[in-house]
Amino acid sequence: MAFIEEPARPNLILRLGTWISERITGRRMEPARLLAWYPRAAVSSGILESLVAHDEPSARLLKLVRITASFTATCPFCVDMNGAGYDREGLTDEEVAAVLAGEPERVATFDRRELLAADYARRISSTPLLFPATLMDELRGAFSEREIVILATTAAQVNYWARSIQALGIPPAGFTDSCPLPGRGEI
Repeated sequence: MAFIEEPARPNLILRLGTWISERITGRRMEPARLLAWYPRAAVSSGILESLVAHDEPSARLLKLVRITASFTATCPFCVDMNGAGYDREGLTDEEVAAVLAGEPERVATFDRRELLAADYARRISSTPLLFPATLMDELRGAFSEREIVILATTAAQVNYWARSIQALGIPPAGFTDSCPLPGRGEI
């Protein structure tokens, strides 16, 4: 249960936005409902979410970044939501388990770009933020500038949601009921 109640009657635009997000996800989206207390935050968060990268550099790589950032930020809702459908993006149970254990390098199926992206997402989602020159050199060698920005902003977006969702006490929504990811406060 969240720390606060949702507003009884948010404005029409926010109700419409919440309805759309719930229709798309097939779940009750408590983050959207609670953000309705402050419409500017709700609208800006909705815009941020609507502009998220989906296929560039690849759907698999972005799913890996989202799962890594969600788990590193220790956000059960985020792990639940971002972990859903990992297999549809080509990630295996073994790969996800290795990421959740903080050891993606132990799985031979990750290529160098995926390992670099996971390390970068983990560092973006950790405190303190540390980006060794060697990592940044390797990133620049493996990704274009555009791709680095996409990786950074994808992980940062997960962190925005992780902090907001946790600060409001929002529990997982049940996206991964049938998969092996932790989600019900097990992080």
